[in-house]
Amino acid sequence: MNILGVITARGGSKGIPGKNIKLLGGKPLIAYTVEAAQKSKLITHLVVSTDDQEIANICRRYNAEVPFLRPKELSQDETTHIPVMQHAIKFMENKLSIIFDFAVILQPTSPFRLPEDIDGTIKVLMESEADSAVSLVKIPSAEHPIKVKKLEGNKVVPFCMLEPEGLRRQDFPPAYKRSADVYAMRRATLIDKNRLYGDYIVGYVVPEERHIDIDTPLDWIKAEYMLEDLKKKGLLVE
Repeated sequence: MNILGVITARGGSKGIPGKNIKLLGGKPLIAYTVEAAQKSKLITHLVVSTDDQEIANICRRYNAEVPFLRPKELSQDETTHIPVMQHAIKFMENKLSIIFDFAVILQPTSPFRLPEDIDGTIKVLMESEADSAVSLVKIPSAEHPIKVKKLEGNKVVPFCMLEPEGLRRQDFPPAYKRSADVYAMRRATLIDKNRLYGDYIVGYVVPEERHIDIDTPLDWIKAEYMLEDLKKKGLLVE
């Protein structure tokens, strides 16, 4: 199997300027993703897709391959992952004269994924007939969808799930959301169907203690706290 891992890292972050290369625990944020991906046992080829020369230089310092600078038209605020991944796959297939079976998206904003999270997500896809696989994290009871409501006039009604009166939070049915750690898809899903997920998706659950998707300054503060905690527990790739 040929499996292409793509670390997607556009420059020009607005919420946290220079986010992808900002130092977290003395190391550029993107380096955590590079190091975890390099230890994957299933990814056969790993590249960084970026439009930013400084990001590219830092990734190369960590022995990551940056075979191209992403075209400007694929580096806009509204650009989705579909054309970015299609560009990376086609570029590498032309360069290597091979055809990939699967592609994997790894975003620098989830620095605490482990190699086994990457391989676990890929594996559940390979062992199924699914179009794609995503990493998931369990939703805490305080944020459970059963508690989400909407207003019809001034009447409160369930947004998506009925909340039985008196139901204890311990009895909430398990609910999950995409964790943003790993997205894996078949080449056919991305290239032939022009989709990331397709209709049949399987999931791999990562622990809550390692879940973060850094988007805001508050997320960054949380990540700094998590980093120290995970180091104490010996749960980070070093």
